[in-house]
Amino acid sequence: MPWDGAYFPPSVPIAVKGGIKSRSKRGTFATSWWGRRWIAVLEALNLGGRLQRGRSYARKGQVLDIAIEPGAVRAEVQGSRPKPYSIVIAVAQLGAQQTKRLAAELGKSPYCLAKLIAREMPQDIETLFEEAGVSLFPSRASELRTECSCPDWSNPCKHIAAVYYLLGEEFDRDPFLILRLRGIDTAVLLDAVGGASAPPEDSGAGEATPLRPGDFWEGQRAEIDLTADNTRHPAPLLHLLGNLPFWRGEQPLTESLEPTYARAAAAAVELLSG
Repeated sequence: MPWDGAYFPPSVPIAVKGGIKSRSKRGTFATSWWGRRWIAVLEALNLGGRLQRGRSYARKGQVLDIAIEPGAVRAEVQGSRPKPYSIVIAVAQLGAQQTKRLAAELGKSPYCLAKLIAREMPQDIETLFEEAGVSLFPSRASELRTECSCPDWSNPCKHIAAVYYLLGEEFDRDPFLILRLRGIDTAVLLDAVGGASAPPEDSGAGEATPLRPGDFWEGQRAEIDLTADNTRHPAPLLHLLGNLPFWRGEQPLTESLEPTYARAAAAAVELLSG
């Protein structure tokens, strides 16, 4: 940009090894509706070229570390200077009365309650928040505060934008992260509306026969079909757990471990079949 007759070319960030790279190589970042909703909050700030540079930083792996806690995201981003920049994204937390109203509204919606128990984000949860008089995502500038130690006068800067984009992808993996940012403990919220699973009641059919250790080895062997089921998704538990937070590998963790799980399952079937 021109300044007193001089021209300062755009700064070039120092290359990083082992940084957090986005899964997106081009186009949009988040795939879930809640992840895209988070990105929309950022893009509504009209940052111009800083958004493009923020996407570039996220894809190159310039973000070194991200830590999420109730009400805040802290990160380090490698820029053009030797010392990484410190980032803070603070989100206003919901108060006790707001959470109480939210639990009351959630109790009126069995569908949303069932989705949350299944660790899924219901499509109309934002409407539920609105009925409680609160917002799931920051709706006003006063609910969001960003800081970066870089000398850029703009806030948010490209370093903060890079963290925003990576957060959008992380929300894809764990939709409850946005609840945590808002200071909502999902387990406590579900308990407040009876969402916690209760132990089954006694049917009254009589006391169960106590088990004796010696009986463990007695009886008939169960019939087990050891034939491989090709219709099932490989490593279902692995896919249920998902990738590690802010996974740094070039290949998704679940995909890289699937062959190992398949070989272990085949070896187990061969061993059990004699």
